[in-house]
Amino acid sequence: MSEFSKEVVDLVWGRPNSSGMSPSLFRRWTQGFVFSETEPTALEQFEGGPCAIIVPVQAVLLKNMLFNFENSNWRELSDEQQKSLLCTTLSELLESACQTPSHTFSLAVWTRAGKDADEPGDGPADIADGQRQPDATQAENAADPTALRPQQPSSEPASSQSAEQQLPTALAAEDLGFERFHSLIHKRTLNSVCELREAVLSLYDSWRNKFGVLLFLYSVILTKGIENIRNEIEDTSEPLIDPVYGHGSQSLINLLVSGRAVSNVWDGDRECSGMKLKGINEQATVGFLTLMESLRYCKVGSCLKSPKFPVWILGSETHLSVFFTKELALVAPESPSEQARRVFQTYDPEDNGFIPDTLLEDVMKALDLVSEPEYVNLMKSKLDPESLGIVLLGSFLMEFFPEQDSGIPDSFPVYHYNGLKQSNHNEKICYVEGTALVLGFEDPMVRTDDTPVKRCLQTKWPYIELLWTTDRSPSLN
Repeated sequence: MSEFSKEVVDLVWGRPNSSGMSPSLFRRWTQGFVFSETEPTALEQFEGGPCAIIVPVQAVLLKNMLFNFENSNWRELSDEQQKSLLCTTLSELLESACQTPSHTFSLAVWTRAGKDADEPGDGPADIADGQRQPDATQAENAADPTALRPQQPSSEPASSQSAEQQLPTALAAEDLGFERFHSLIHKRTLNSVCELREAVLSLYDSWRNKFGVLLFLYSVILTKGIENIRNEIEDTSEPLIDPVYGHGSQSLINLLVSGRAVSNVWDGDRECSGMKLKGINEQATVGFLTLMESLRYCKVGSCLKSPKFPVWILGSETHLSVFFTKELALVAPESPSEQARRVFQTYDPEDNGFIPDTLLEDVMKALDLVSEPEYVNLMKSKLDPESLGIVLLGSFLMEFFPEQDSGIPDSFPVYHYNGLKQSNHNEKICYVEGTALVLGFEDPMVRTDDTPVKRCLQTKWPYIELLWTTDRSPSLN
């Protein structure tokens, strides 16, 4: 391997034990960004593992499709539109990861035999040309002419390629092997956003074929900087991909979503026993919610819960999917009552729905409400008439924000994406459509099924109800 490859491998996969890298684990990550035949704007995930890359890409792709892309039917795309949308999305994520003021980007690319990827004078055409497999590797696979061909980009026009050559499918990783794969990739440096976008577009076949997901992951890492990532990860001994189960770490998800490879999902940095624990420090473009919060394993901060666009990655114990809508009111600036709910809940870390009455003064001060001791005592008596020593969230909001409208419509269309065929009805990838009802705490409950998707969404909207158009609810796993 090249020296940079060893550093990337250690960061992503960890240092392999005496038995070496598991071929099956590596194989699960060897796929490209492939659009589904049944849902042209949805990316397909072949096996468990790479959702940590594919799903954030899908989330940002949906954001671009719904809000930045001129298309009358957002669920229908031509081949050229797919190419434009995917490459725009990949470029955006690389730009988000870039930390250099000079906007220097790095791509992990195949290099042409006998030519270094960073040799001056190479342009985007050379980068694309560099995706072809070196002659030595072609010779190794001559005995099996189909071993790499479907995944191998060609400089020929698409119209002149056979159907087999155009097929963007994932072949067994053993065709090339872990060591051989990493010996053939090199770093390509680009010095402006314009150069980056041109290069990413020229590499479209590479992103689609066999190792596209890994090449993009390595490009994000190289653009961010290996040392920068190590400085942000809480435990540098833990690789970005779990060496046993093959799933991506929270640091990897956060790197794609926020540009920071931090291990936590709360807002900002915290001090704990003299240690600085890093979180998300600015509003994300797309959001993140997790079932783990409903189980009280973590607390997602508002930077991820309240993104710029109404697209949320949903995390289960083992998988990632996407919940999205076109309803921009969901990401409008929070109303006073929503702010009050959020502040109240910061004093209720266990999500009990109440706080000790001794904290009422602190909550009122944080919300710039009248907080003179006499008035606070009067409110304690009113909000806790039975002298239980607690103040309920519902009573607090009704007292101070009785007529506040959140601005969210009573109901709106929603969609759920899961990229695994086996997690979709009839094993056909398709967005599951539904209607969401976001009620207030005082509204009579319209009870729907208590599903993992609903429990995940309730970490943001405690009184959300979901009515799906399909017979079965969408799967988080």
